[in-house]
Amino acid sequence: MDGVPGSFGTAASLSLRLGQAFFSIASLLFMSVGVEFYGYTAFCFLVTIMGLLIPWSATLAIVDVYSIFVSCRLRLPGVMVIVVLGDWSLSLLSLAAACATAGVVDLLVHINDSYCPPKYCGRYQISAAMAFLSWVLTAASFLFNLWQVASL
Repeated sequence: MDGVPGSFGTAASLSLRLGQAFFSIASLLFMSVGVEFYGYTAFCFLVTIMGLLIPWSATLAIVDVYSIFVSCRLRLPGVMVIVVLGDWSLSLLSLAAACATAGVVDLLVHINDSYCPPKYCGRYQISAAMAFLSWVLTAASFLFNLWQVASL
């Protein structure tokens, strides 16, 4: 099956990877720059997972660029299975981190103003939103690549 949009080595895959990297970097920056995130385990978990997702997405984006310029798609089943498993695990972890962060932020907002100053709460919320957007793109990439593996 040649025409799976978003499968590994296509321009759509490159745009998914760049979006993943962009939203992961944004989430990481909103969470960690100028904010004391290390007091909550969920925030540390988000920073760790976004720190894993950035090099994964960047590496696969580089491979996508190479595949596009050479006009040769990688159809090796072993490589595709590794990509699918990596996308699947990082998709689940990023969803868990985004949900945990959103839950803690919601709790901090509704408990009392002393736990979360408005400046910090806004940044935490934006970071969780960026993590959710990164998860959506990672899940889409996983599904497209799983479809490609199933068609091999």
